[in-house]
Amino acid sequence: MKRQKEMVESFLLAHREFMSNLNDSIDIIERDIQEAADFDKECTGEWCTTMETSIDELAKFIYSISEPRWLSEEDSQTIRNMRHRIHDIYARFRGINARTGKE
Repeated sequence: MKRQKEMVESFLLAHREFMSNLNDSIDIIERDIQEAADFDKECTGEWCTTMETSIDELAKFIYSISEPRWLSEEDSQTIRNMRHRIHDIYARFRGINARTGKE
């Protein structure tokens, strides 16, 4: 039983570290999109392609996370919040993309 608890704790720590790294990635993309919006930056082909690819990859990671039964409510809420954030980021990106006519 002790060994099982240690394994669950280890999985939980690894899961939280993974989630923290995903949050950091989302922060970077949010900052880049905000800078583009603030400076009325034109959506160049390369920038748009890179951003869309990055957002898509993060969305795949976030939406593919299954919630283990041992996950706390706080950790489950973190996953839900990240799903909302990535959705909002994509909507802002599409707004910048549409504004420059580069869809």
